Amino acid sequence: MKLIGLMSGTSLDGLDLAYCDIEGYYLSTKVKLITYEEVKMPSDLKEKIQHACDIHGAHVDEICSLNFELGHWFGNAVHAFMKKHGITDVDAVCSHGQTIYHIPHATDRFVSSTLQIGEPAVIAWLSGCQVISDFRKMDMAAGGEGAPLVPYVDFLLYRDASLNRILLNIGGISNITVLSAGCLEEQVQAFDTGPGNMLIDEAMRHYFHTEYDRNGNTGRGGQLIIPLLEELKKHPYVDALPPKSTGREMFGRQFADDLFRRYEKENGEDMVCTLTHFTAYCNARNIHRYAEKDGLVDQLIVSGGGSHNSFLRELLLEYLGHGTVLTQEDLGFNSDAKEAVAFAVLGNETLHSHYANMKSATGASKSVILGNITPKVNHETTEEME
Repeated sequence: MKLIGLMSGTSLDGLDLAYCDIEGYYLSTKVKLITYEEVKMPSDLKEKIQHACDIHGAHVDEICSLNFELGHWFGNAVHAFMKKHGITDVDAVCSHGQTIYHIPHATDRFVSSTLQIGEPAVIAWLSGCQVISDFRKMDMAAGGEGAPLVPYVDFLLYRDASLNRILLNIGGISNITVLSAGCLEEQVQAFDTGPGNMLIDEAMRHYFHTEYDRNGNTGRGGQLIIPLLEELKKHPYVDALPPKSTGREMFGRQFADDLFRRYEKENGEDMVCTLTHFTAYCNARNIHRYAEKDGLVDQLIVSGGGSHNSFLRELLLEYLGHGTVLTQEDLGFNSDAKEAVAFAVLGNETLHSHYANMKSATGASKSVILGNITPKVNHETTEEME
């Protein structure tokens, strides 16, 4: 199967496109990444998404429009990607969509639910390809949290007979997949550990009017604000029992702005330093408490935008206290492409009518086939019918 995986994550830095050649499915899966590209997100589109994620600012008409606007952006990006790289053979585009809101647990007012937008019909129209989308919803229908989904792919591609491995993806949110040596599918643990780059990026925008901390240089130059770190450590999500998932609704702009107001006397470098410590602490804390029951981790393999932050990687090893911190590149893979590749693999499972959720990670009652399929559009046939 030739598939294009699309990923636009909670960090809102851009759209990842991964063109993959995938053989087999489930345990026989073999993946070759042919071409990868990241398309930077326009600043006005990012503002619209952040506004839509704000429960105090978003309106239904804005989200309705944004669903189609993102569909156009995704579809045009796929069309340009295919043209640039001479891609003509595509079995499906596998789109995660843009998460606007995620309610993993029911409350008195709300049922458990999730919303990813980026209209697949528009992507199909503009790209001329079949589209697989809405991967999270069937898992939630089966009683799961709809997240995390990537651990299923981690199990297929990274399990090892002799090494205890943890796959850590640091996007806007951090999530881990725990693969003990020789593990079976039902033994895999996976969950969101807390913020990844999200709070760091918000601080960089607030204090320095730039999108991220390149290589961790700003954080490295700051001093740790101990009272702030101690406050953050007490956030209830940090020690919450897995399975668990979170997002911008918990650690987004509103949360960050409140910190910036209450710690307004602190300088930007120190805030970035402390928030970087918090990301490292959340990951190490969750690994120590929930992920090392079968032995100490041998390899912590980091991917996502956070893998490029050397200060964060150093803090991860410091808080973890043992093992080796590697990037995807150390294993011959691509850190930035990992999640786009993962959704291509999930789409491949859909096309083979095979389940692709991991019950131990999401809490679902049943293994289910994920994704909705939007057929490709044959424009020549459409014109003839008209």
